[in-house]
Amino acid sequence: MNSANPHIPSAALLQQWQQLRSEQPRLRAREAARLLSVSEAELLACRLGHGVLRLQADWAKLLPALEALGPVMVLTRNEHCVHERKGRYRETSVMANGRMGLVVSADIDLRLFLSEWDSAFAVEEQSPRGTLRSLQVFDQQGVAVHKVYLQDDSDLAAWQALLTGFSQEPQSAQLALKPAAPAAPERADSEIDVASLRDGWRQLKDTHHFFALINKYGAAREQALRLAGEAWAERLPVAQLVQALENAAQRQTPIMVFVGNKHCIQIHSGPVSNLRWAGEWFNVLDPAFNLHLHMPAVASLWRVRKPSSDGVITSLEAFSADGELVVQLFGARKPGVPELDGWRALAEALPVEEA
Repeated sequence: MNSANPHIPSAALLQQWQQLRSEQPRLRAREAARLLSVSEAELLACRLGHGVLRLQADWAKLLPALEALGPVMVLTRNEHCVHERKGRYRETSVMANGRMGLVVSADIDLRLFLSEWDSAFAVEEQSPRGTLRSLQVFDQQGVAVHKVYLQDDSDLAAWQALLTGFSQEPQSAQLALKPAAPAAPERADSEIDVASLRDGWRQLKDTHHFFALINKYGAAREQALRLAGEAWAERLPVAQLVQALENAAQRQTPIMVFVGNKHCIQIHSGPVSNLRWAGEWFNVLDPAFNLHLHMPAVASLWRVRKPSSDGVITSLEAFSADGELVVQLFGARKPGVPELDGWRALAEALPVEEA
């Protein structure tokens, strides 16, 4: 059922989409869905049989099957930042309870939160560059979670085997979409046990435990940074996010770039080189890694220090006006290895925001 416009049948929506695309052939699916007041998943579902095939949402089997495709480009985004990385699915695993998954290859590095993954589609469409083939995953609101695009040297036989092996039978355009749960209101600072939060922060041994720490004390992420004290978190001018990327490129300091949504986090590890502005978007346009960052949406930037068994780990964390994490930068590192001196020097040299 069409959640936003429940009275529009799939055939009518398909006709509307075709008309819109004939008028604006370069319009992206995400924006087309917005203009038609539907979700992106519904826009694909109405196209079943027109270059779109619905797949079985069996993540424990489907995700490892992507390894056979060979070189691909993976795309994960939130409202304000798009992360694209080329490489191969390798070392793909899904936990026995089906709620978490990992891809931990050197090039494609993903953290998958599968509880609310809902539907998957294989898409083949014509473009000036030829046939574009992709696998696209959506959540229970019909919002894109993660996309996988085949490349010129991908294995087309493996792609055809995937379509045959995972085709949903019968094909159905019906999506059991439901509204997103309302976000819990942020607690007042006065309700947070700041002394205990700071003490727990000081005792961290693993940066992965940070989320559990702030949950324990009922603090929102940016609220926790604000309350941590300047020893652990300092607010920086937003423009320093661009400066940090430019400095990393100039010095060829290898970094980690985290971009995610509620259901998937995608990570690039390595240097960045080709940085360009395009209007309001700041971009990394490297052969294997692209980043598209809508800078007007970045409302705040923080330098964050978290203790660990490997020493202090320093990050830059950018937030939107509604407190959503847009992008994180770290120095490239592996567990058990201290932070890069070059990254720490780069991050610590950025000036704090004047009061």
